[in-house]
Amino acid sequence: MPFIKRETAGQADAATAAAEAPQLAALQDFDPDVRWSAARKLGGVAAAVPALAHALKVEQNPRVREAVMTALMRVGDEASVRVLLPYLHSQDAAQRSAAIEALQALPEVVSPFMTALLDDADSDVRILATELVRNMPAGEATRVLGDLLERELQPNVCAAAVDVLAEVGTPEALPALRACAERFRDTPFLPFAIATAVARISSAG
Repeated sequence: MPFIKRETAGQADAATAAAEAPQLAALQDFDPDVRWSAARKLGGVAAAVPALAHALKVEQNPRVREAVMTALMRVGDEASVRVLLPYLHSQDAAQRSAAIEALQALPEVVSPFMTALLDDADSDVRILATELVRNMPAGEATRVLGDLLERELQPNVCAAAVDVLAEVGTPEALPALRACAERFRDTPFLPFAIATAVARISSAG
């Protein structure tokens, strides 16, 4: 039987890196279609996260930016989440929406970041963060948003949390919801939204 030489781990890594190198370089190509194709091909490649992060910072083409964010989502590790999170602060609505969509697909990886996001000084970020809770397990979502309702002073943030709880909340959310309704009793839209959420959760339970 002929001897078959096996690749070492180092050789395999080197071969993989060599195969990815053209795509990494193509992220900086003048042609947006080439950059888009490269981003698509690097989806799920953890070693490409630094290059994808740089591409996302400088990319102006919306289609390519979306492809880069999708590539990071497909990697789906802590490093890729750390790249995506700052875009929740973007002044560009399209960038924020794309970041939210990518992060919503990674509830388990995003979970450790939720406390910081829901305590962010920017109420708009806290509102966006409630959307990230929507895809979490119902029990965890209820706990996270219940804690938020107990301390949140901005009615619009509470309303966002109530909206999510109306969809995914469990009966454990009811005390926090009722306390929030009492605290904001002079803000008419919020007690009404809470009453609707309480009714939905109660009927589902």
